[in-house]
Amino acid sequence: MTEGNQTVISQFLLLGLPIPPEHQHLFYALFLAMNLTTVLGNLIIIILILLDSHLHTPMYLFLSNLSFSDLCFSSVTMPKLLQNMHSLIPSIPYAGCLAQLYFYLYFADLESFLLVVMAYDRYVAICFPLHYTSIMSPKLCVGLLVLSWVLTTFHAMLHTLLLARLSFCEDNVIPHFFCDISPLLKLSCSDTHVNELVIFIMGGLVIV
Repeated sequence: MTEGNQTVISQFLLLGLPIPPEHQHLFYALFLAMNLTTVLGNLIIIILILLDSHLHTPMYLFLSNLSFSDLCFSSVTMPKLLQNMHSLIPSIPYAGCLAQLYFYLYFADLESFLLVVMAYDRYVAICFPLHYTSIMSPKLCVGLLVLSWVLTTFHAMLHTLLLARLSFCEDNVIPHFFCDISPLLKLSCSDTHVNELVIFIMGGLVIV
């Protein structure tokens, strides 16, 4: 279905990484090993923290959440990259592209917020060691984690919904190995000023 120079895009083509064909198997094995190492490493951290009661402290509570976030973050893009490296048509459905973008933004932002929470935890432990237990109470720790998860949910959802309202031209080739905001905005036939303004404002707030 076409209207003017706009069309309904059902899928995007991901060009992936510029890897020579003779090196495809080598890089596939390398990326697979990196992904498995990341997943297993983070799973081991989470399991050890859950099993050892001595590690049930605020610092390790935040660390387990950070490990879970990092595990999910690597799982957002790497499986699709590995699949496309052995696919004749390295494509991703439109809905899958938006979902990948949402979770990519979600877990990337979540890691940043968790690192801020962990930095605050260490600040209290170093500067107020005698009051650490009373300040970093279970209620505050849970509150900080919930706040981090909620803020990242709204931030990722905002960008995803703003992108979903855009129309795309017949060109559906993304010069990347996953769906990111910047290449998608370049493919859009719609006015992207609102998207760019929100990226600038929200990006500044997240960085601060």
